[in-house]
Amino acid sequence: MRRILLLIFTFLAVSSGYSQQFDAFFRDSTLRIDYIFAGNAKAQSIYVDKLNMMPRWYGKHRRLAEVPVEGNGQIIVRRHRSEEIIYKNSFSTLFQEWLSYPEAETEQRSFENVFLIPMPKDTVDVTVELRNNRREVMTALTHTVSPQDILIHHIGKTPTGYEIIQQAKDTSNCIHIAYVAEGYQPDEMGVFLKDARTAMEALFQHEPFKQLKDRFQIIAVKSPSNDSGTSIPGKGIWKDTALGSHFDTFYSERYLTTLNLKRLHDWLAGTPYEHVIVLVNTDNYGGGGILNSYNLSMTHHPSFKPVVVHEFGHSFAGLADEYAYEQEQIPMYPADIEPWEPNITTLKDFDSKWKNLKGAGLFEGAGYSLKGVYRAYQNCRMRTNEHPEFCPVCQQAIERLIRFYTE
Repeated sequence: MRRILLLIFTFLAVSSGYSQQFDAFFRDSTLRIDYIFAGNAKAQSIYVDKLNMMPRWYGKHRRLAEVPVEGNGQIIVRRHRSEEIIYKNSFSTLFQEWLSYPEAETEQRSFENVFLIPMPKDTVDVTVELRNNRREVMTALTHTVSPQDILIHHIGKTPTGYEIIQQAKDTSNCIHIAYVAEGYQPDEMGVFLKDARTAMEALFQHEPFKQLKDRFQIIAVKSPSNDSGTSIPGKGIWKDTALGSHFDTFYSERYLTTLNLKRLHDWLAGTPYEHVIVLVNTDNYGGGGILNSYNLSMTHHPSFKPVVVHEFGHSFAGLADEYAYEQEQIPMYPADIEPWEPNITTLKDFDSKWKNLKGAGLFEGAGYSLKGVYRAYQNCRMRTNEHPEFCPVCQQAIERLIRFYTE
């Protein structure tokens, strides 16, 4: 009995410590920082674009200086002129993906990026780091933010209309997801809400989301478009939509994305969100998912449900694609570096992966490479649309992430 009481006391003390740490450094508001990432494969630069403050903070309140997955970059908040880290989060970006394409060897491009951090009470130093595929920092920017800065824009006081479609058991300690309408005209919002519920039901048919459903608060944001659908540049089709999404990203026919991240977060300002799933009103096949940025999926193709769940595996959990095709091999994972993604390995640090799982093996061919990169099971939701579930390795990674945010 004494041991049980001691464990309870320790848990409460740790939980209280987490809460006190947040309250010591941050307000219950969100600082949205807009950046421009620019350059090419040889040199990259990071620029601060704008600072914005939104009501309430919907991200983590605990384990503030930890990240559950490394990502291809990190945003780090320190006390001013101190090495003490008070907040950290990881991410991936389309800019870094573009750097792996031949175009980046000769051309220069810029990309919008938006990151959310809790609003600091005092002056802080914010560092953004971009890492290459060897997990090395290739460029970084540190800038100072004062919460008293009069040029911080206050936004989100009149949020876009939204509906709550999934209620968390504890709204003060949950994971906030926003479904965002793209390519739905005002008179199509009923269709959007139906599509959002379909996407949500598909997600919660998969473990471990199913067993941990009550830890998620989900809204559907009714952002209207002037045109119905999305742009398909390869067919000469251009639409005026809420987010300006399009197929043919990086000249890949099925790659559906939006480059307008500031516009995306403008629609979301003032709504309760952290993770973003964009639903695109099209029957063309395609989608995309970027860690802690967004998941974007078509809604009216027969593969809608498996694709939106697959892409959330990328954007929420940082899971890697487990497929590889002869005609589309991309050298994203050096053979002498262990990938940070939890569901693939090059065997350079296999002990950090799935040795604890009975039944897991080594199947060559993953991460867009037929040789040298391995997955744990023959099939998985991260490999094919036909497989009905995440493999045990992906389920373990997702569950660890959910518990990281909510326990």
